[in-house]
Amino acid sequence: MERNNLYPIFLKCRTLDILIVGGGYVAEEKLYFLTKSSPDARVTLVAPFFREDTRRLAGEFGAKLIESEYHPGYLQDQHLVIATTDNPKVNEKIFADCRQRHILVNVADNPPLCDFYMGGIVTKGHVKIAISTNGKSPTTAKRLRQFFEAVLPDDISRMVEYLNAYRKTLAGDFEAKVNEMNEVTQKLVAQKTEI
Repeated sequence: MERNNLYPIFLKCRTLDILIVGGGYVAEEKLYFLTKSSPDARVTLVAPFFREDTRRLAGEFGAKLIESEYHPGYLQDQHLVIATTDNPKVNEKIFADCRQRHILVNVADNPPLCDFYMGGIVTKGHVKIAISTNGKSPTTAKRLRQFFEAVLPDDISRMVEYLNAYRKTLAGDFEAKVNEMNEVTQKLVAQKTEI
């Protein structure tokens, strides 16, 4: 049976320069989900034309718009690139240019040309869950996101804050603190399941 070998990470997008190449619906969708999760993301969009809704969304989040055809110079100082053009040859060029420069790249709707996928994300305060179907079924990721949004308690962020404050009061080495936190959280889970 196949398995998902992707390694999930959580990026601090306010410290990274992110380029989206394209100005259409897919670019807008990528910008929306990126800024929904990371409203302080540093994003630049490059395209010869931008949909009005893409312009509006970019304005809401302070994303920079550059009206131009893509060229490799736009990759200068970028950490992450998302290619969303409707021209497969341009997307392939972006992928090749990023690979040459060791920049992580996602070519929308083309899993073989992706170093990363933008999966489903559930956020409840301090708690964030990323969902991946290994690029095989975005619809399944969406349904799982909706499920977790419904079942995670709204006060889960408060629990995280309490546990963080409690952790700061613990003495001992790292291993002792981990063991104590494991015991406390196991008791909390047991109490929730008994209710």
